[in-house]
Amino acid sequence: MNTWGNKIRLSIFGESHGEAIGIVIDGLEAGTKLNLENINKFIERRKAGKSSFTTSRKEKDEYKILSGYKDGYTTGAPLCVIFENTNTISKDYENLKDLLRPNHADYPAGIKFKGFNDVRGGGHFSGRMTLPLTFAGAIAIDILGEKGIKIFSHIKRILDIKDKSFLDFKEKDLEKFENLKESSLPFIENDLEDKTKELLEKIKLSGNSVGGEIECSCFNLPIGLGNPFFDSLESKISHLAFSVPAIKGISFGIGFDFANILGSEANDLYYLDNNEIKTRTNNNGGILGGLSTGMPLVFSVVVKPTSSISLEQKTVNIKEMKEDILKINGRHDTCIVPRVLPVIEAIMALAILDEIL
Repeated sequence: MNTWGNKIRLSIFGESHGEAIGIVIDGLEAGTKLNLENINKFIERRKAGKSSFTTSRKEKDEYKILSGYKDGYTTGAPLCVIFENTNTISKDYENLKDLLRPNHADYPAGIKFKGFNDVRGGGHFSGRMTLPLTFAGAIAIDILGEKGIKIFSHIKRILDIKDKSFLDFKEKDLEKFENLKESSLPFIENDLEDKTKELLEKIKLSGNSVGGEIECSCFNLPIGLGNPFFDSLESKISHLAFSVPAIKGISFGIGFDFANILGSEANDLYYLDNNEIKTRTNNNGGILGGLSTGMPLVFSVVVKPTSSISLEQKTVNIKEMKEDILKINGRHDTCIVPRVLPVIEAIMALAILDEIL
């Protein structure tokens, strides 16, 4: 199914080269003011064409609100939003009907949907489907912001270029983190941006692509959000994270580094700060037993390299059932990591909002 959520229900629809893509958001309280300026600014961060290493497909990403909105406020009816696709070049995908694209969903989707699935631009599996999800996330971020809850993300790693972690900061430095939203390549350490641009340009010229790691953090959360086991806060965030194409891994706090240390090093020890209970470290990323602890919620996701590359690749021709060579045309990102950042902030906000309402 294409629906998620308990108190907030999200349903996405459309395909990359169809007439439009969109989302139905159900459960927003009537009278919620939509700050369209903030929504537009947030969507802009995900937009293509902002650098030479993103896809040259330049969609306007303008939306139409079809229902649930009047005079600047939600009405209580389902909020339905569409984004029309206006810059498609479907002929680039004419040779893909019979040739399986490595690392794409073509093969399993073709089997599941009996060959009726739309492969143009990835169809319903396209990263373009994260655009309506970003719209919903922008609303959630505004609602949380009114409660003092702040969400930030940055590029943690691309190949051997590695940034600091939110966990490295003992005190909240929210003003420093706010600046991350203004950069096309957001790093906590500013000197990494130029180095990364040079790397991505080289990879683009080689016809290849690269992935990376994104870290996201949420500050000023109330204590006790979430549930044990099936609806743990980690489960909820992970469920949404893996709905984002190209996400192949997730970890909370220091994540897989727990395998390298002893319990005495892993435990986050409590102390009193002006009669407020805090922990001296935040190895668990602000979640214990599936519940928020009040410490910053920190998680990282791994983004695989863009699957469509211009290098020739070996594949199978499913019409003739023989091995073949594939040369992909079309417009693709050398690295999608920068454009995924607002999407990860969006899914964090939506997971938290679904708990808070």
